[in-house]
Amino acid sequence: MVTNIGSSDKKIRLVAGAILLAVSFLVLGGFNTTLGVVALIVGVVLLITGLVNFCPAYHLLGIGSAKKQDSSTE
Repeated sequence: MVTNIGSSDKKIRLVAGAILLAVSFLVLGGFNTTLGVVALIVGVVLLITGLVNFCPAYHLLGIGSAKKQDSSTE
């Protein structure tokens, strides 16, 4: 499986995603406001990318925070 998110990046994404979801519903009105919906979508994307260890934007840009594996040990 391809991963391009390192452990620190994963933790940040999971925490930020959870915070955005909470703020979206508790402060911004969830589905009732545009800002609430935007925060909800960004929070869900951060949670999903953190859980699956893959970020499509990183892939398109050719970057990543995961440590490179030594191909000679595979």
